[in-house]
Amino acid sequence: MNQSEKAVIFEALHQRKQPFVIGNPWDAGSARILTSLKYEALSTTSAGLAFSLGLKDGTAAVSRAEALANAKNIVEATSLPVAADLENGYGHAPENAAETIRMAAEVGLVGGSIEDATGDVAKPIYDFDHAVERIAAAAEAAKALPFPFMLVARAENYLHGRPDLDDTIKRLQAFEKAGAAVLYAPGLTRPEDIQTVCASISKPVNVLMGLKGGPRLTVQQLGELGVRRVSVGSGFSRAGLTAFLHAAREVIDDGTFGFADETLYISELTEMF
Repeated sequence: MNQSEKAVIFEALHQRKQPFVIGNPWDAGSARILTSLKYEALSTTSAGLAFSLGLKDGTAAVSRAEALANAKNIVEATSLPVAADLENGYGHAPENAAETIRMAAEVGLVGGSIEDATGDVAKPIYDFDHAVERIAAAAEAAKALPFPFMLVARAENYLHGRPDLDDTIKRLQAFEKAGAAVLYAPGLTRPEDIQTVCASISKPVNVLMGLKGGPRLTVQQLGELGVRRVSVGSGFSRAGLTAFLHAAREVIDDGTFGFADETLYISELTEMF
């Protein structure tokens, strides 16, 4: 399939009555593994990429060029539609967000998210009007493309110590009016809050699962709350690094190699590639 065909399929996934789970690879190899399973679309994880590069997440340590190069590698490694975590658009101005969307399309992506987090610890969330202007610019760039580009607008309050549901909904509603195709408030944990967000907007809602200490809702239960897309963000990357850390600690601390009993054979992994 070409990019336009993938874009149409990706758009259709968001219109189904039942939610779909979007796989979150951090590199081409993890993308191939997810492709070998039953995932229908993929989206990159900015945290997973940062970890793979030996960098801290949330510090703007990964450049736009690095993020898009990684996304391009993932696009080329899979037959599935691929979207990307584009952080805050790699710049504070609305023009930065718009240019990032255009560049994302150029590397083969059919969707991407822009968040309202500034990257500044002292002022972690953009002012309301500025946040909306940024999404409006990104939406205009997306709509100018020759295929449907699923722009995801993220309200980041809950990830930055601001569990303000009213403000979060206000932002998501404004992002919807500004042209976002999907709305996303990562960090929601209470089922009633998820349901309230879904009921407050008409566009598809993405919910993040797999957070440590987060809710143990199933995909079916999320669908009953109104969710249309489920992602795990850095969850798979963290799971992989956790297994790696446990294995490495066993060898250096205990001098044993029991971790090997839980690993796949090389032949099993090779088949996935």
